[in-house]
Amino acid sequence: MIKVTLKDGKIIEVLENEKVIKVVKDISPSLAKQSVACKLDGVLADLSTVLTKDVNLEIITTSDKEALEILNHSCAHLLAEACKRLYKNVSYGVGPAIEEGFYYDMALPKQITLEDLPKIEEEMKKIVKENEPIIHEVVTKEEALDLFKNDKYKTEIINEIEDSHVSVYKQGEYADLCRGPHVISTGVLKHFKLLNVAGAYWRGDSNNEMLTRVYGICFFTKEELDNYLKLVEERKLRDHRKIGKDLDLFMISEYGPGFPFWLPKGMLLKNALVDFWMDIHTKAGYQFIQTPTMLNKELWEISGHWYNYKENMYTSTIDDKEFAIKPMNCPGGMLVYKNQIHSYRDFPLRLAELGSVHRHEASGALSGLFRVRAFTQDDAHIFMTEEQITDEIANIINLYKKVYDVFGLSFTIELSTRPEKKYIGDIKIWDKSEKALALACEKAGFSYKINPGDGAFYGPKLDFKLRDSMNRIWQCGTIQLDMNLPERFDLTYIAEDGTKKRPVMAHRALFGSLERFIGIITENYAGNFPVWLAPYQVRIIPVSDSQKEYANKVKEALVNEHIRTEVDFRDEKLGYKIREAQTKKVPYFLVLGAREAENNTVTYRKHGSDEQVTMTLDEFIKFLLNEIKELH
Repeated sequence: MIKVTLKDGKIIEVLENEKVIKVVKDISPSLAKQSVACKLDGVLADLSTVLTKDVNLEIITTSDKEALEILNHSCAHLLAEACKRLYKNVSYGVGPAIEEGFYYDMALPKQITLEDLPKIEEEMKKIVKENEPIIHEVVTKEEALDLFKNDKYKTEIINEIEDSHVSVYKQGEYADLCRGPHVISTGVLKHFKLLNVAGAYWRGDSNNEMLTRVYGICFFTKEELDNYLKLVEERKLRDHRKIGKDLDLFMISEYGPGFPFWLPKGMLLKNALVDFWMDIHTKAGYQFIQTPTMLNKELWEISGHWYNYKENMYTSTIDDKEFAIKPMNCPGGMLVYKNQIHSYRDFPLRLAELGSVHRHEASGALSGLFRVRAFTQDDAHIFMTEEQITDEIANIINLYKKVYDVFGLSFTIELSTRPEKKYIGDIKIWDKSEKALALACEKAGFSYKINPGDGAFYGPKLDFKLRDSMNRIWQCGTIQLDMNLPERFDLTYIAEDGTKKRPVMAHRALFGSLERFIGIITENYAGNFPVWLAPYQVRIIPVSDSQKEYANKVKEALVNEHIRTEVDFRDEKLGYKIREAQTKKVPYFLVLGAREAENNTVTYRKHGSDEQVTMTLDEFIKFLLNEIKELH
């Protein structure tokens, strides 16, 4: 007999070599029905695991956060098995669970499209009905190489594994390299849906083959799946590309793939966002700079970008010298710092820049404003002493919260630590920097998740994961400590004792990219921008030409108060103009007839409301300015 300690501290005795699922059934048959996996001494494992020694056992049920990830990872294998049945000579890349669902990258003998997904789903449903057991095996590397000898991607992965043994999962005639854990059988995977097909380079490297990536999602209940699919349809209606076209915000031309054109209304929106950004940074003690868009190759060699990022940079020759358009603002910021001597009294020195940057993204990766080749990066480089790191990073975190709250975006923080191999700098400095970032989060009152080994080669970082109204996660804000550029550019400051020292430098971007952030908030608001941000805040609709003069007077009064206003003088019916004002999602529209002109009043209607309110022009201006102030 062996002793099993349960989560509540209770100890039970079970037979040696008993499977976990049998132990759970003996505890409670109803608990077994809700069980997905387990933790043995804190390590995730399958319910089919055999117990061979005394152990602490924790049951993972459908209500636990790990359960949905395990379910979706198992459904990725279900997808792969179905494709193995339907198509010959399939080679498999990887098939992980992701934030929402799963995907599997495969090399298929034919190109598949969205129209092929129902056929694959039908085969998946057959496998679910067959209720195949999902079996975990540990085999030698030699056995694994033989098992996957016809799959070059799995073979490549196996050859990179340093251990002598490999973890494999089997179901039916399908086998996969995987650490697991997985659900106990395919019969658990009843409520799934395949969502999309895309291309993906093997291991994310554009020099490798393009594989077919199939996305899907799985839930424990039909109700959860149905609710999610409704959410997907709502997201389609909120697609920023559709809304951007409907509201005349931006366009993409075939003459410039990935280079957005901002239309007049889009520029009003973008400028409103920039004004907000400038105001909040001015109040936070930032100074503003602007660096050139194109700089000499030598600068990019000093920064290291020429050797590590050249394939993503646009270059040109000027006066027989090679130049590059900047893919990021950092090297220019270093030159600004070096332009004069700095003292510790200058610190923290906060230099912010709305820099226009260009990156050569793969054409297949371009997507509206989310992935472009030219964008505005809201950068800042902050120079400080080691003693100032915690306080300054805490200040930045609080600034981010203040801004994200304005847009109704919640967030979580991930602390990415030193990579295992490719990193620069002393480990002691890394440890100190990581501790400073952690302390800054705590000082600002935020918890954080450790993302081990995912820091940049030049320093640890904090990543801000935003959640929008559609429950999607976006990576926007980041704060990175840099041990590389201050050294490469020989940045120094005069310390309190009169000696020269190297400053600590932080990169930080709040929006990340203005273009991408505008895409995110366009979908977050479904185009119904708050009045302070809307391209036009007011549209004036005169009932007839007789009110043209009064309409212009009202417009002038509003514009003088910096209220963005347009007048609809088109020769269209009044009802049509009102409906279009609603369609274009203008926050307020004013209907001006003879009575309004005579009494110096306006009758307004707010977007989404049928209520009409009449007040004096002065009252309306005061009312609107108060609303803008409250929201901004």
